Amino acid sequence: MSLPRIGLTAGDPAGIGPEIVRKAAADPRVVAACLFVNDAPTTENELRGFVPGQLSGAAGRAAYDAVVRAVDDARAGRIDAIATAPLCKEALSLAGLPWKGHTDLLAHLCGAPRVAMMFHSPRLRVVLATVHLALADVPRALTPRALADAIELTAESLPRFGVRAPRLAVAALNPHAGEHGLMGTEDDDVVRPTVERCRAGGIDVVGPFPADTLFVRAARGAFDAVVACYHDQGLIPVKLLGFGQSVNVTLGLPIVRTSVDHGTAFDIAGRGEADPGSLIEAVLLAARLAAPRDGDRP
Repeated sequence: MSLPRIGLTAGDPAGIGPEIVRKAAADPRVVAACLFVNDAPTTENELRGFVPGQLSGAAGRAAYDAVVRAVDDARAGRIDAIATAPLCKEALSLAGLPWKGHTDLLAHLCGAPRVAMMFHSPRLRVVLATVHLALADVPRALTPRALADAIELTAESLPRFGVRAPRLAVAALNPHAGEHGLMGTEDDDVVRPTVERCRAGGIDVVGPFPADTLFVRAARGAFDAVVACYHDQGLIPVKLLGFGQSVNVTLGLPIVRTSVDHGTAFDIAGRGEADPGSLIEAVLLAARLAAPRDGDRP
């Protein structure tokens, strides 16, 4: 059985992406697990015109073009999965592109009607019901449909990660799950009814539970994944417990896509100091999730 072919994109060429791609590609664990297909700029000659640490629309466009090529290759079957280094949302904007990051860009390129961002780490898995929003906008965006999509995608996807009967929990939006309306009504009006509907539909999901204790329970093994209501609610515990080891996985795509748990790190770009650990984990997970060339699944 041949090794899976992983398309690797270097993200923003002014960030640490090109450096961690080179380091990951040379890691013995990665070399043993997969074959690389890399057409993103990573060499000194290819990176001419991009100043390390300098924000630019040209860098945003280059990062976008690499993702488009990788998605085309994945959908055509030329590669088996994609692993992405970080891009810069502001650089995308400077390039005149409307997407706020990989997740919504990939959903657009793949025509996926619903996607979710999951962070997979050795001790904790977290799926986000809302993503890159101002905190003030989260309550409006946390609709029954958005939350149900996150719960359903999590339940559908976890068997691929070896979890045959996923046990899910949903974090409350408000402190103490709202204390029956004393600290907000969203948990009683939106979160709890949505959880009950999903449970009635056959998903093993419970909640909402106060977030300040839920992640402790999940990290100790009580649940296979937590659905968080907003970005920082979910990512703070994941990164606290597994920074550099956690992997961003896009659920709901027709292709396999993994990524790092960090940003472009413009402050250290070009210094040779970047840690490739998260990208190495992302590539290894992509190789596990990708269908081998004989069509079998892991």
